Amino acid sequence: MANVRFLSPDTIGKPRGYSHVVEATGPGRIVYTAGQLGLDRDGKMGADFRTQATQAYENVKAALAAVGAGFEHVVKLNHYFVDMAHLPIMFEVRDRFVNTAAPPASTAVQISQLARDCALYEVEAIAMLP
Repeated sequence: MANVRFLSPDTIGKPRGYSHVVEATGPGRIVYTAGQLGLDRDGKMGADFRTQATQAYENVKAALAAVGAGFEHVVKLNHYFVDMAHLPIMFEVRDRFVNTAAPPASTAVQISQLARDCALYEVEAIAMLP
């Protein structure tokens, strides 16, 4: 069975809502999701950031479920923003999905544009399963 540890060493500044290091050892499966936008199953995009972020997380949840995984298996999240000012809203949405006591490692990047013109946010996940 895979073993996963979430760490934030004392020698690095305390992170806000993520772990600096996630160690996964032992036999297991690694799952990578493609970046998920705030598109629903009909291809409709939410009008605001909160709606898009929530749908993007629901899409990641569905992708993980397809291989028998859940957010408890996620060891890394990559976030892509058109406007980094939405970071606090992303944390609110994300915290409804992840274990905030042992959050996954995380990267947040602001970029000029996503794959769809009206997209404001994209998230991808890496998960470790036994």
